[in-house]
Amino acid sequence: MTTWLSAGLIFTYASIAFILLKWGRIRCVGVTPVRTLTFIAILFTSGLDVGLIMFPLTEFAGYADTATSPEYSFANPLAIEFGFWGFLIWSFYFLTCFYFCVIEPRVKFFEIPWVKFINNVVIIGTCAFTAYLLLANLPWYLPSLEDTSVGTGIFYLIVLAVISGAVYSSTSLKYVRILSLSTTWLFIGLIALMWAGAFLGDNGSVGAFINTTAMMGDYFGNIEQFLLPLNDYHEFYLFWWFAWSIMIGQFTSRFVGGLRTYQVLAAMLIFPSIPIATWFSVLYFYHDNGLTTGGLYNLAMAFVGITFVLNSLDSLVRLYTDNLNITVARFGKAKYIIGNVVVLSLLTMLFQLDFLKIQWVGALVIGLFFICAGYMAVTKARKVSNIEASPKENKIDFTKIETLN
Repeated sequence: MTTWLSAGLIFTYASIAFILLKWGRIRCVGVTPVRTLTFIAILFTSGLDVGLIMFPLTEFAGYADTATSPEYSFANPLAIEFGFWGFLIWSFYFLTCFYFCVIEPRVKFFEIPWVKFINNVVIIGTCAFTAYLLLANLPWYLPSLEDTSVGTGIFYLIVLAVISGAVYSSTSLKYVRILSLSTTWLFIGLIALMWAGAFLGDNGSVGAFINTTAMMGDYFGNIEQFLLPLNDYHEFYLFWWFAWSIMIGQFTSRFVGGLRTYQVLAAMLIFPSIPIATWFSVLYFYHDNGLTTGGLYNLAMAFVGITFVLNSLDSLVRLYTDNLNITVARFGKAKYIIGNVVVLSLLTMLFQLDFLKIQWVGALVIGLFFICAGYMAVTKARKVSNIEASPKENKIDFTKIETLN
């Protein structure tokens, strides 16, 4: 699996370099273009899940234990954590976003029936994995419930409610913008709440925050270390990002609103990384100084984590139901909701039983990358070579650009 993953990574970086050299200055316009701020909000909230909120506090200690894991010794734990979640890793989404915005309308590889089937298996499986992560992490968020006789049942009900809410909200595209912007502001509010608790009290200062954030420099000074997998745990993360890459690119490509290709890449690398870096710096200060995250902070993190899952599932359910023509117009709202909730709930339980693994999904996506490249090289080389702009039918009307119906 390591060799397969490394081959996928090298192919991804080489493809990005090729795109920038050949199409770096063309304007990217999706089928439903929105303004840049809205596009970034959709990208950020669709491309992340509950792991961003909780994982760092459980991982810092492991990254600091260089006696057990000497491969982490080149950087501090904060920089390692950021390397698993921020900056370079978002280039995966750029590659697929550009492909679906500019190339796929001419190539139509993902309209081949067997490719469409596999792609939607990937999307549905990753939706279920996202719900499973929430289920697995709720006991950490709400430890007081875990110790009660009804705690496990409540956790299952919360996940079922999130799946149901996401499926319901997917019935109308207008919820995408509302959920994305709302989740973004909730996350900013969570950062502000915990930042104030850490750096405006007796335990810290604004200077301490600056010093903590400066530790992120270890990432940029050693960025080449993150190009290929460091160990099995890094492999898990990288397969996870690959698993998300096609569907997030396919979804976000709809909303690109006229940015040039290099600007899309810059937006994807920089803007999501700023709140991630800020959040991780705050969490690392709590970890490094032994500050508690219990009580209100835990509840706030649980609430924002749930909204992340709701937002991600909403986007992905909308994507695979559109792809498979499982629409409200075709089946009616009741059948649409019940069918999707049942399927996602059952698949979530398969992850709970350790029957499915996200690494398998990521490996399958890498295979699709290679097959797609071969298909274009053999059958569509001239058509791809002649691309000079986004599809002509994608127009920007900034008087209507904020209306998502």
